[in-house]
Amino acid sequence: MKNAAIRADQDEAGLSSPQWALVEANVRAALAEDLSPPERAAALYFTPGDDVTARLIPGAAQASAAVITREAGILCGKPWVDECFRQVDPEVELRWLAADGDAIEPGQTLFEMRGLARALLTAERTALNFLQTLSGVATATASYVQAMGDSQCQLLDTRKTIPGLRYAEKYAVRCGGGFNHRLGLWDAFLVKENHIAACGGISQAIATARSIAPGKPIEVEIEQLQQLQEAIDAGANVVMLDNFSHDAMREAVTQAQGRVKLEASGNIELDTLASVAATGVDFISSGALTKHVRALDLSMRFSGTSI
Repeated sequence: MKNAAIRADQDEAGLSSPQWALVEANVRAALAEDLSPPERAAALYFTPGDDVTARLIPGAAQASAAVITREAGILCGKPWVDECFRQVDPEVELRWLAADGDAIEPGQTLFEMRGLARALLTAERTALNFLQTLSGVATATASYVQAMGDSQCQLLDTRKTIPGLRYAEKYAVRCGGGFNHRLGLWDAFLVKENHIAACGGISQAIATARSIAPGKPIEVEIEQLQQLQEAIDAGANVVMLDNFSHDAMREAVTQAQGRVKLEASGNIELDTLASVAATGVDFISSGALTKHVRALDLSMRFSGTSI
């Protein structure tokens, strides 16, 4: 598997404040879910001592461990792993041997750790849940990007994400070489069929959007080629071609003449990506990147304890 087209380290991914607060919140919720009964988990409250099985081990016992991958993929999730161990025990030492966005191979050690044995075992499952899930998203994205070949068309994600993990999954898409569509309902307009009907037409919807939030990007979804010219004339930034045939996509590209960006969406499969990209559209969006998640197979190997 080729290395990711976009290498996403912490700074490049925008994980500085305030986004770091999202990583911290993701981890706190996940640890509370794992360590606390429902009434305390709902308040996002936990203590590492709530892990009753870890208490089988003497409190002062030190241990070392390593996490390996059993299959090839693209690594993603380092900030969430680091935060898991920080919240359980900030004294745990982690040494990463691969970076987010790296191609990894079966049997490869991803990171090593040392600290209190109880802390390593308490944080293990939550940390690996983040790492295997986000690496799965990055790996799937990389396979889609690879299937598109040398096309200049960009692969986009959607809002079809796991609840609570929107930012994390979109970060994983970037690690896999894809690009982010809008993050939520706040940062761009996406005018769909029902919005168009409620506003009285494409032109009216775009005019209203401009008056509400001048400067915000406006994308319009169309279902028929006849709607394209109206969207262009009204000043749409992007037009989404919903479930268009390949022939209709090519006709849309010819008609648009570069005056508006075109996005292909709907029924996009791995084996059709190259042919869709070849129509000349600017973007292809796929919800499968983040909703059909298959976790990467990872394992933590414990090296034992010492008092």
